[in-house]
Amino acid sequence: QVRVVESGGGLAQAGGSLRLSCAASGRTFSFYDMAWFRQAPGKEREFVAAISRSGGTHYADSVKGRFTISSDNAKNMVYLQMNSLKPEDTAVYYCAAPRSAITLIYKEEDVGYWGQGTQVTVSS
Repeated sequence: QVRVVESGGGLAQAGGSLRLSCAASGRTFSFYDMAWFRQAPGKEREFVAAISRSGGTHYADSVKGRFTISSDNAKNMVYLQMNSLKPEDTAVYYCAAPRSAITLIYKEEDVGYWGQGTQVTVSS
């Protein structure tokens, strides 16, 4: 079994920054990719960013240049540094682990385990 728990959400002003953390436990040693998704009110959940154990990253176009995903493999931690926040970044942010060790995460169908979510609210 795998468990992922997010923390670090909150309220920020437009142009500000927040850092999200995700703690993974269980059979995480075999996972290649970890990712962040988000769901805004009235919208579908969408991919934000992913990182492999080798450090390779990929991002949604909407956050490129503003968000940075990083990880500490020894601690099974994944982070999302969010800079230059915009009101449209307001959403519940979810940490995600893949369905299998070799699955790369690009979309919801690639995810096997979800965290409970953490709210990020950006005021204008």
